[in-house]
Amino acid sequence: MTHKQLHLLLTNDDGIQAPGLYNLWRALKDHFDLTIVAPAHEQSGAGLSITTRRPLHIKEIVWEGCTKAYQVDGTPADCIKLAINVICKTHPDMIASGINQGANSGRNILYSGTVAGVIEGTMRGLPGVAFSCDNYEAPNYERAASYVQPLVSYLLANPLRSGSFLNVTFPDHNGPVQGIKMAKQGRSYWVEDPEERLHPGGHLYYWLGGQHIRHDEHEESDTELIKEGYVTAVPIQAQELTDLVQFEHRKKAFDRWFINDVP
Repeated sequence: MTHKQLHLLLTNDDGIQAPGLYNLWRALKDHFDLTIVAPAHEQSGAGLSITTRRPLHIKEIVWEGCTKAYQVDGTPADCIKLAINVICKTHPDMIASGINQGANSGRNILYSGTVAGVIEGTMRGLPGVAFSCDNYEAPNYERAASYVQPLVSYLLANPLRSGSFLNVTFPDHNGPVQGIKMAKQGRSYWVEDPEERLHPGGHLYYWLGGQHIRHDEHEESDTELIKEGYVTAVPIQAQELTDLVQFEHRKKAFDRWFINDVP
């Protein structure tokens, strides 16, 4: 299936030279019109941060197949903002981000710049999908890339509700993939493990570091299914951030509590 008339915007947080981004492009180049706008340097852990205290620079770079590609010396969110407002001549139909080196499973999505690039699009009503590999040292990008186009085509044919995006993680092992399953976002995440070091100037500094802490997970969580060898796809809602259960449960009593306490 080809959708050459559709315009996809590609980004990541590992930087424009990252092999994961190249494999994302390779998986989609024969099916869509593509524009790449990615950070000039690695921005892992940048989350949804934006650059407001210095100027941003855009540089067009040469890419294979005459694909328009640009690097931005900022965060993934900066890249999407500049792509939509400055770079792209036509509004993109979807944002695809990744393929990230290391898993964005569990609550790690809150730190991920790869995911943030997609969220930046969802706030403008754009559908999106973030891809990551559950292997940091030696991710199998080629195997992951074989699943990219079918997942993107599924999302275009079966759109999520406004404000939602798909978070896809590929399993670590090199054995056969067990299949693709829709999952719930897990609870596991990276916990800091600060390492104290001595600067040559004589003062102490810290390398934040971290370790992956796993929690007891639901059997349908992405973290559990990835361990079993499945590709996981989690629908994430980024538009409605209100805890609606608490809102409905507490609103009347909360308002009554403070009715006479307004200064």
